[in-house]
Amino acid sequence: MLSSWEGRYIRLELIRVNDLPLPSERIPAGFYVSINVDSRRRWKSPVRVLSSDESEVLGDIVILSLCEIPKLSMELRVSYELGRMLGNGEVVAKLETLWDELLDRGDQSFDISFPPVGDYHPSLTLKAAVIHPCENQNSALFDSIVECDIARYTDAGHEQFATYVASNTVSHLNYAVQHFQLALDQCQVGHPDQAAALTNLAWARLQCYIQNNLEDIDSITSLFRQALALRPQGHPDHPSSICHLIQALIWRYSKENFTAVYIHESAQLACKLLPLCPEGTYLRSIVTGASGVDFVIRACNNLSTDTSDECIHLRRVVLELCPLGSEYRHKALHELAQAVEGRFKQCGSIDDLDECIQHRREAVSLCPEGHPEYETYLNNLALSLKIRFDYQCNSHDLNEAISLYEEALRVGNKCREFSLDNLGLALRTRFNQCNEVNDIVRAIGLHREALILCPPGNPYHDYTLNNLALALQTKSDASEDLNEVIDLYRDSLLFTRLDDPERHINLHNLSSALRSRFTHTQKNEDIEEAIQLCQESLEALTSLHPDRYFSYMLLQEAYLSRYRVQCKSADLSLAVENFRLASRHPTQGFPERIKEAVEWARQAEVYRHDSALEAYQMCLQLFDNHVMTRSTIISRREATTAFRGAQSLPVDAASCAVRRDNLRYAVELVEQGRGQQWSLASRLRTPLEDLESTNSNIAHTFSELSKYLADAQGSTVSTDGATADQAAIEYRRITTQWEATVSEIRNLQGFSRFLLPPSYEDLQAAARHGPVIILIGSQYSCSAIIVPTSGEPRHVSFPRITLTHLETLKKDFAREIRQASRMRPEETRKELQALLRTVWDEIMLPIVIVLQRDLRLTCRSRIWLCPTAAFTSIPLHAAHPFRTKADSRGRELCLEDVYICSYTPTLSALIRSRQMMKTRVTPSFVTVGQSSPGAGQGEALLTIDSELELVRELVPATANPITLSGDDATRAGALDALQRNTWVHLACHGKQDREQPYNSRFAMRDEPLTLLDIMENDTPHAEFAFLSACHTAVGDEETPDEVIHLAAGLQFSGFKSVIGTLWVVDDAVVKHVVKAFYENMFSDSKDGGVMDYTKAAWALNRATNAVKTKVPLEQRMVFIHIGV
Repeated sequence: MLSSWEGRYIRLELIRVNDLPLPSERIPAGFYVSINVDSRRRWKSPVRVLSSDESEVLGDIVILSLCEIPKLSMELRVSYELGRMLGNGEVVAKLETLWDELLDRGDQSFDISFPPVGDYHPSLTLKAAVIHPCENQNSALFDSIVECDIARYTDAGHEQFATYVASNTVSHLNYAVQHFQLALDQCQVGHPDQAAALTNLAWARLQCYIQNNLEDIDSITSLFRQALALRPQGHPDHPSSICHLIQALIWRYSKENFTAVYIHESAQLACKLLPLCPEGTYLRSIVTGASGVDFVIRACNNLSTDTSDECIHLRRVVLELCPLGSEYRHKALHELAQAVEGRFKQCGSIDDLDECIQHRREAVSLCPEGHPEYETYLNNLALSLKIRFDYQCNSHDLNEAISLYEEALRVGNKCREFSLDNLGLALRTRFNQCNEVNDIVRAIGLHREALILCPPGNPYHDYTLNNLALALQTKSDASEDLNEVIDLYRDSLLFTRLDDPERHINLHNLSSALRSRFTHTQKNEDIEEAIQLCQESLEALTSLHPDRYFSYMLLQEAYLSRYRVQCKSADLSLAVENFRLASRHPTQGFPERIKEAVEWARQAEVYRHDSALEAYQMCLQLFDNHVMTRSTIISRREATTAFRGAQSLPVDAASCAVRRDNLRYAVELVEQGRGQQWSLASRLRTPLEDLESTNSNIAHTFSELSKYLADAQGSTVSTDGATADQAAIEYRRITTQWEATVSEIRNLQGFSRFLLPPSYEDLQAAARHGPVIILIGSQYSCSAIIVPTSGEPRHVSFPRITLTHLETLKKDFAREIRQASRMRPEETRKELQALLRTVWDEIMLPIVIVLQRDLRLTCRSRIWLCPTAAFTSIPLHAAHPFRTKADSRGRELCLEDVYICSYTPTLSALIRSRQMMKTRVTPSFVTVGQSSPGAGQGEALLTIDSELELVRELVPATANPITLSGDDATRAGALDALQRNTWVHLACHGKQDREQPYNSRFAMRDEPLTLLDIMENDTPHAEFAFLSACHTAVGDEETPDEVIHLAAGLQFSGFKSVIGTLWVVDDAVVKHVVKAFYENMFSDSKDGGVMDYTKAAWALNRATNAVKTKVPLEQRMVFIHIGV
């Protein structure tokens, strides 16, 4: 039939290759189809990337002359290069067939089969059609088969290698090596085929190494490295070069005693390679297969984990190799968590511990109940949360840890002894926090059960013994019980290896028990051994190991115990030095360091040591740093109330400075330590006008970071642990940036003290318009410091007043106020008068004498009271002698006759209010009243509407007064009114929440308006607020020096002048005070004068005097003025 095809052509449309045979010992880069034309020419398809499918798509069209090519001779070849190809690759299938067999198929595609190759049955799907010469627009271009020596040597090498694979005859492998070496010898430096020649030779030699022929593996890997260097990122063969090097390293790891360095490098290379291997490619299927990444992951997961940066980096790489859905991901998470937790234990970085907990949470989520690792991962997560509680003292962590241990005990017995023991430790910790006896009793039972499961010979016997002893020591410090505890500690230490990284814990515990026994028996050998054990633990720990803190703490306790018995001053000095070292230890968490600093201050006071002031300063600094780490206002309060006896630190520090005649420092200390919540929040609202004029960029950065942190303060803490952790991590990240920005600002000229605790000179600005009297109620002394407008502070001692007297006075006032509320208005409040007489005689009269005699402060001048501790619950402004003069010519003057009294939570609060007075706006007045509050917020208030009407009548028309009441007086409506208006009168139920003061609230129609809502409402142009509601200026019982109440919240939000209340307001008589107040407040405004909020204190003073005959004493005293 050939004669009939003369001058005709065949058009072949190559559609796909099916079941393409692939070399078993090599990793081809691609494949192509070759059609031989004659002995000198052939047609080649482009080299295509191999897919992981069973068929490979082609899509080539070739037109051949039937008269030139009597039959179809076709080869399927694989290429080992995607870029420039060296040689012709390796033939994997051949086919010869006559044209007749192709031309009877019509227009339909069909398959032609190649001879089987092993288990492969390759075929080609195509279409074939005869075309006439005029239709031949694009005849095929042919390649010449005549090739250079390098290509011939390479092809011969591929052929010999393929024969070796088929026959397993080593001589063919050796011939392949020889041919590839000859090809490489022809490639000089810079030759474009050098990388391909290097790879071919390296691969053949690697097979020799695998077959245990004496090949130099160093030179083999060196060849692969050279090839990779010649194929940088972006080169089409860069991925395959990485893959080859990984394979060499894996084999080397497997054959050379599993040397870790090779699998480390393999993991790092695999991490680079995976993103370069698209899904669905053959290379990716090889890379992710059992002898690729899977092998690397399994090998890495079997390596021991340590805390080195190299190990942690490896664990991160392995995790990157295990995406979501990988069967190895939970194990990779576990190993990385172990590594970063170990580093935390050595270096104390909270970031490491947070990361560990993140990974442990994910590992638990990937292994649901029933998974063999579920119980283990529960235990691990619980342990990490317990460690974080020890470091940060967040009760949520401890409670979650206990719940997880309980869950682990419920689901299995795989590691029951650990669950028992660790739950016991967690319960013991909670006992130390909450003093719930059931916790420690149960803890001891759990430890005993765990000890049964860990008999002598068990590797955890020493650990369990130690924990049982710790629980027993916690439960009872009696001498006879301590003997058993010490014996248990000694046994535990005996079973502990000298190189155990946690041996120091056993040393610490034995030392603590010996010291306790010394306090009972006073046997010197006990205290000597206790000291020696601590010193031994210090020798075992690196300088920044977090647990050095405990060595210092226990040494301090030992030296102090010996000092109490032997009275040697050297022991007291050594104790103080270890107090100093412990509280300064940088890698221990703030809670532990705060406890030590508080104890240091207490003991320095007891023994009158010169370091007392240093200790107090350390306490206040650590408290500030600790509270700043908490992202929300509520969590900050929790942090401040977590330390027993720490609430009195600011006043005790000030008292200490007073007793050392350092009044300036006393003022600075009391200011630094009080109102920390307001102080921290205020830092994020610092006016930046001066900074903006100096460096606008850094001012903008600081403003943006401050806004983020301020917004986070009011957010609700998530009940989901993972979400809460993530929020805390992000908050800490932004805080770190904020602190760095503050440091940068302090380097600017004129800003060296930016946001640092204010100096006395800074604080004296609070007394610009009248002296500020700080009343210090400390367990060590009670007195007052007067900060005058200029000059040095004055000290006023209260020789007959102690903190106990103040506490009694506070309770007596609370009782008598309640009693007075039950009396008829016309009845004389004799007992209340007697209490106010005591306040006058013992507290306020000595202050007035100094103001008049030393400061020459004229009558009716303004003064500001800044009470602390129990003073905050005593109505100092109402101090009154209730006596006639000695000459019987009238009554003696009371405090409000002599001076106009205001209060301020802190000196900084007063200064901040004055700073915001720079710009005045047109006043606008709103009355907000709610007589029918929503469900659960209190009974109806029948007089509210008449009070609102009264106020509206008294307010000047120029203020455009508006009223918000009834259904409009909602939480959102009230907030909007506070935001939009400069003057506010608020009449409703007020409630001070004693459990959570930030939930203190005003009752509205729908839901309450809380203190948190008010604090988030930044209103710098606000001026005056009258809070006609109960309990709006009552401080927090637990932390009185934080001054957390509704009136202070309004002042913080921007209101410079606030009228608040100390107790319950009687609706029946309050209208008299309100009427008298606004009549005095607007006495000038009616005639066109300016509404002046700085008159509020004077107006209140005049009002309470004006209503004496109408309003009983306790209802006149209830109102106080706060601010400017």
